[in-house]
Amino acid sequence: MHENSLQASGLYDPRYEHDACGVAFVARLDNEPTHEVVEMGLRALENLEHRGAAGADPLTGDGAGMLVQMPDEFFRSVVDFELPPVGEYGVGVCFLPQDPTRREKIEQLIELNVRVEGQHVLGWRDVPVDEAFVGSTANRTRPYMKQVFVEAGPGLGGDRDAFERKLYVIRRIVELATGADFYAASFSSKTVVYKGMLMATQPRGFFPDLQDERLKSALALVHSRFSTNTFPSWELAHPYRVIAHNGEINTLMGNVNWMRARESELASSLFGRDLGKIMPIVPPGGSDSATFDNVLELLMLGGRSLPHSVMMMIPEAWQGRDDLPDHLKGFYAFHSCLMEPWDGPAAVCFTDGNVIGATLDRNGLRPGRWSETKDGHVILGSEAGLLGIPATEIKRLGRLQPGKLFMVDLERGQIVPDEVVKEEVSKQQPYGEWYEQNTVHFSDLPEAHVTLTGVEPTRRRQLAFGYSQEDERVLIAPMAAAGAEPTGSMGNDTSLPVLSDQSPPLFSYFKQLFAQVTNPPIDPIREEIVMSLGTGVGAERNLLDESPEHAHQLVMDQPILRNHELETLRNVHHDVFMAHTIDITWPVAEGPEGMQKRLANVCDEAWDALFAGVNVLILSDRRMGTERVAIPSLLAVSAVHNHLVRAGTRLRAGLVLESGEPREVHHFATLIGFGASAINPYLLFDTVDEMVADQRVPGIDDVRAAQKNVVKAIGKGLLKTISKMGISTTQSYCGAQIFEAVGLERELIDRHFSGTASRIGGIGIEVLAKETLEKHARGYGDFALASSQARTSGRRHGDDLLPVGGVYAWRRDGERHMWNPETVALLQHAVRSENGTSQAKYDEFAKMVNEDATKRSTLRGLMKFRRRGLQPVPIEEVEPAKEIVKRFATGAMSLGSISTPAHETLAKAMNALGGKSNTGEGGEDPRRFADDRRSAIKQVASGRFGVTINYLVNADQLQIKMAQGAKPGEGGQLPGHKVDKYIGGIRHSTPGVGLISPPPHHDIYSIEDLKQLIYDLR
Repeated sequence: MHENSLQASGLYDPRYEHDACGVAFVARLDNEPTHEVVEMGLRALENLEHRGAAGADPLTGDGAGMLVQMPDEFFRSVVDFELPPVGEYGVGVCFLPQDPTRREKIEQLIELNVRVEGQHVLGWRDVPVDEAFVGSTANRTRPYMKQVFVEAGPGLGGDRDAFERKLYVIRRIVELATGADFYAASFSSKTVVYKGMLMATQPRGFFPDLQDERLKSALALVHSRFSTNTFPSWELAHPYRVIAHNGEINTLMGNVNWMRARESELASSLFGRDLGKIMPIVPPGGSDSATFDNVLELLMLGGRSLPHSVMMMIPEAWQGRDDLPDHLKGFYAFHSCLMEPWDGPAAVCFTDGNVIGATLDRNGLRPGRWSETKDGHVILGSEAGLLGIPATEIKRLGRLQPGKLFMVDLERGQIVPDEVVKEEVSKQQPYGEWYEQNTVHFSDLPEAHVTLTGVEPTRRRQLAFGYSQEDERVLIAPMAAAGAEPTGSMGNDTSLPVLSDQSPPLFSYFKQLFAQVTNPPIDPIREEIVMSLGTGVGAERNLLDESPEHAHQLVMDQPILRNHELETLRNVHHDVFMAHTIDITWPVAEGPEGMQKRLANVCDEAWDALFAGVNVLILSDRRMGTERVAIPSLLAVSAVHNHLVRAGTRLRAGLVLESGEPREVHHFATLIGFGASAINPYLLFDTVDEMVADQRVPGIDDVRAAQKNVVKAIGKGLLKTISKMGISTTQSYCGAQIFEAVGLERELIDRHFSGTASRIGGIGIEVLAKETLEKHARGYGDFALASSQARTSGRRHGDDLLPVGGVYAWRRDGERHMWNPETVALLQHAVRSENGTSQAKYDEFAKMVNEDATKRSTLRGLMKFRRRGLQPVPIEEVEPAKEIVKRFATGAMSLGSISTPAHETLAKAMNALGGKSNTGEGGEDPRRFADDRRSAIKQVASGRFGVTINYLVNADQLQIKMAQGAKPGEGGQLPGHKVDKYIGGIRHSTPGVGLISPPPHHDIYSIEDLKQLIYDLR
């Protein structure tokens, strides 16, 4: 049935699919079912055609569909069996195999489980379809569609909510038993879904039911799917059973992992023993929208109202806001103890058949317009004027607001304002009181005494954890002095970690993912109000219940703990919280094999601790010394996190790391991303203390001030990192695994970093253990002796005892760079030679770059073309070089990032070849427009530096820069000392003032926004 659903292969993995779409609904305020509403819904869907897409087959769409209320009158007229009163029967829309034998077996299985669950199958109906309306691809993969009619069993006929739960249980039982052979587009007594791999204009013709005047509804929810980087399929079309979604859930992997961990804690008086039949809640292989729908459906059927459930999953920005009422802030604070936000740009329409509404994410990154007509219809959609209703017929209109609910209550017959809905929901319980009376704020705990580590252990630990002189000078000193990360130039020509000779830390093997275009990064500076570093430590309770005890959390304003704060947490004396420290070191004598053995014991010890009542797990490598070596902290954190997730016990405790290894923002981001709620980088603070004492932190002579600056710098860096992926809160980022591994073997990833993308192989745990032991020997072997001798010989700081590093700048004994003194010297000789040796020098340079630096540093240098069995193409069939070079284009390096002579030389070269040079985002001197220094491609970036009408009309091509290539997810930055009078004049800015372009275009948050900018530029 799912032949078109591709499996993971090579570089492709369907888990990372997302889409951007068009969504709309129509509703009658009087709740009177009419075919007019269905017709209006179809017209709205057809007007969203531009938001959908088709593949190579122009008649096969990415997906389109409609959700309507139960059309009771219609079904009574088309089935040949008697139906009970409305509400006492449900309809399942089943996607079944085309093969009759397989289909019959599934139908029998459905009927069996309906009987077992105490309900009664009334009959089946084939869903009429007209395959002439769809393309060959859609028809080839089309499931056989049937509707099954189920009568409520004894005791459920008068309890519609209980009947809905029973239908849900039956559906999940069959889904789990049949896998990919069965999909229920809907299974409800309230709603019915018609959808498929269709274009927006096709549901009307493909489903004759929708044209039947007897099919009536008081609401119609429609959706047109645009699969920006997914493969379409029938089951992934929207609407789902509750929602239709335009956007992307960036935190999906973390949300899914946390839901999996919650399953063992779930209990419900409403579901009773049926709860065990529906696990897992989130079926594998679903899209982000399908997964969101699964969880929202559970929360709703578990006893919460639909708006309550939506507010839990997509909370508005509430932390640090004074304009929200206390009862609403209390609601969000309490529910943050139950569930992390599902974060990302989203417009979500939702309905349970009685209410229908929509909400936007906290940043408002999707469009939504609504209008109420004088004849009692409400229309909401991704476009204004979706149905072309004359202005004279509009009673009122508006737009969706960030984090706000727009809800139509058909039973009340009115649009319910956001503040009214939220007041009703937030005052159901004294959530604010529960939160304040049961949470413990970390800042309120009594401070513990800390015994500081001596100087000798600091140096030894630095060596053992791979610290370098560069770490101290380039990273730590600026953070301690200014409270911010240092600014550096773009580009990285060092070797990939897996190809490095320097045994880089495990953190380096993980690359941050980033958002762009219609899933934009967030600007953490200008949109600070929606960002939060807040985190909590402690056990989580049953998601399907609410009580004061659910707020038992230790709340922190940010996740970085100083040394005395970690001791405070370790020694916490409280009725609710119990901390336990687990040693993550292993004996040196056991060699590399000891790491895997100890890692397994750490996981087991964590599991045992939870059953002893511990709810704060501290993983610590403080015991590292001459005879014990520390497990890489990222490996320890992720291994424990994933082990407890698989065991279903992860929510019973918060995970805290005490380690000397992390020191860069990226280190902390990976640790949080793989499950740590809080981190104490004790060696970083010991290093800062030593540097302050030695006067190596400019302008700082107070240790506490320096430590606070380091914490502040890490916090700023974390906000910038999570914002790259369009995520607003650390709580959502924790455990979300927004990384891709490069150079780690599959076995290591699957076991300890489950779900993380790793598209090539690499080193395994054995190599990691050997490299860890080698670094440990630097601090506690011969290097330790050298350190002692250096101190007794009068060297003050012993900086030269640390490895030089050489990551940020080439050093003789440091990390390998593709641009090194040899390659630079050869290139300089090649361009400056005048005695006929220029070509020879250039050939030598090219050989070194291509055969040495590239092959030893990059993946592309390891790729080879397969030549066996291939015949060369006749040279006369090959395009001549002079034509090929016309397609050449330079990188978009701005004037200012490179010098004027370099920028103009690139333009001259490209113009001479017939290729195209690119201005970059810094504009271009108008004096170059009329000569051979003119760049053919003019770039428009988020800062709009240098963009004028004169600039635009002097372009052959316009390029909209959606993301930084060298630092994706961030904006461009030109330091103030580079902005001289000439550069400032071209960029229309003030000389001497640094320039930062925002990470996103603040006028591009959707496909329509991008289309509008293209139109305006043209």
